Amino acid sequence: MIGLEVRARIRQLHYAEGWPVGTIATQLGLHHDTVEAALEDAPVASADRSTAKPTVLGPYTDFIDVTLKAHPRLRATRLFHMVKARGYLGGYEQVKRYVRRVRPGPQAEAFLRRNTLPGEEAQVDWGSFGKVRVGRATRTLSCFVLVLGHSRAMYARFFLGQTMECFLQGHVQAFEALGGVPRNLLYDNLKSVVLQRAGDVIHFHPRILEAAGHYHFVPKPCAPYRGNEKGKVERTIRYLRDSFFSARTFHSLDDVNRQLQRWVEEVAHQRRVPGDASGRTVAQALEAERSLLLPLPAHPLPTDVVRPAASGKTPYVRFDGNDYSIPEGLVRRPLTLVASSTTVRLLDGAVEAASHVRSWDKGAVVEDASHLAALARRKAHAHELRGRDLLRARCPHAEQLLQALTSRGDNLGNHTVKLLALADRYGSAETDAAIAETLARGALGPAAVAHVLDQRSRKRGAPPPLPLVLPDDPRVREQRVPQHSLNPYDALLGRDTEQVP
Repeated sequence: MIGLEVRARIRQLHYAEGWPVGTIATQLGLHHDTVEAALEDAPVASADRSTAKPTVLGPYTDFIDVTLKAHPRLRATRLFHMVKARGYLGGYEQVKRYVRRVRPGPQAEAFLRRNTLPGEEAQVDWGSFGKVRVGRATRTLSCFVLVLGHSRAMYARFFLGQTMECFLQGHVQAFEALGGVPRNLLYDNLKSVVLQRAGDVIHFHPRILEAAGHYHFVPKPCAPYRGNEKGKVERTIRYLRDSFFSARTFHSLDDVNRQLQRWVEEVAHQRRVPGDASGRTVAQALEAERSLLLPLPAHPLPTDVVRPAASGKTPYVRFDGNDYSIPEGLVRRPLTLVASSTTVRLLDGAVEAASHVRSWDKGAVVEDASHLAALARRKAHAHELRGRDLLRARCPHAEQLLQALTSRGDNLGNHTVKLLALADRYGSAETDAAIAETLARGALGPAAVAHVLDQRSRKRGAPPPLPLVLPDDPRVREQRVPQHSLNPYDALLGRDTEQVP
């Protein structure tokens, strides 16, 4: 702050001597903003204007006044170029000071206090609370909040996202927790409520209209850019953020919702109702207001996700980034997916074909063992037939052995797998020769063939072959890997492939 003497000196130097602002600031050791403020605080009296020294900007002030009246937010830089085009020869600083002095200031907007009758209105909104990790997935943690306008009773619940299904589920749970339905619900212009708006003409989301028809409330979006109209829910979200969520730890969505419910009952509903002269708590006001809420319908509104679904080549249906198994007979058939926050069901017409616990992870494979077992049995039978053909092709004497085993009533599938394993371990030619020898001896079965192969290997002094250990998963055990020729690698080393045994 500067004294009256310095302010008077600044004005005398500027208006009487014609010193510019920069010169005055330098000579008096002041900031140029201080000098400008001194010049604007006490403008020259109207009686002295007739004797004031004319300025270069004087002829253009009327033009600036009219332009600012039509365009109050027009910048001084633009006005400077406009008057310069009309012959103004002065500098920009003089235009800026004049515009700052005469520009019409914004008029403060006044708001009416909204008094809500009991049971008349509730305000609804989402609150965003950052990100949480669920397995490999990063989910958005959001809180659905509904506040009764009269009692300030609230319902809040955290969800992993702001989908339409979560939005409707929040409504259903809020109405049940509060014991009734308010007649009007005030929203922001959420996409879950308003699909399109042109003035007062509103195109509502069909699901919110379905909920309104089911519970008999009236949806009311507030005016665009008028968040103050739902200030009660905005303040409640801020209260929830500061009083409940700050510095709180939780290990799951259910855990944070249990803590939230306890906080609402023990803290939020035990505070005094704002502006209530009787000093009632929110819980007491809710008890009085509950009888004036609309009654709940006989059945809650269904909020599950319902959509058509179909699998590809594999018996899985993808939903929300995860794969859920189905019976192998339903592959590539049209199905209906019904998903809640806890379960995912697949329907074949009206029949439930599969039911799984919902995963909130990403990239998870949720399987029913019975679905895979049926597929594995069918694949095993087909693999068994292919295995016999492969054994006959690799070991010609195996045909006679298989016929002898069939006549004896043995399990050909088990014998085929063991004989193919011996062929992989010792080679096709060696195994075929061993099969011929066992047939000549009258010893039938893979054990006899393995004994002959082991004896021959010992006579040659060859190292014992190492068995291939595979996991029990049939999808790994039944996987067929084709054998490729290694000749290209020999060619890269410059070796003669014809000499390689």
